[in-house]
Amino acid sequence: MKRFFIGFAVVSLLLAGVVSYFANSNPDGLDHVTEVHGIAEHAKESPLSGSLFADYAVGGDDRFTGVAGVLGVVVTLVLAGGLFWLLRKRSPQGK
Repeated sequence: MKRFFIGFAVVSLLLAGVVSYFANSNPDGLDHVTEVHGIAEHAKESPLSGSLFADYAVGGDDRFTGVAGVLGVVVTLVLAGGLFWLLRKRSPQGK
């Protein structure tokens, strides 16, 4: 089971680090529809739009898209692993 999780983490990190560079920077379908129908005109800027990882890049630099992907995977794995560790079934004391 441990080998599975290590393999999962390695594959996730590779995908985040490599495949994210092939992501299209054009708006996705939902963004396109909101622009075509005028919904985007009423959108407000996110409070986190100036944050370090805004727009799926580190510091807004598209050259670091893979780095942002890898860091996102690491943060997600740490948070999920910590949550599973806290909620795991524990054997009763003394058995």
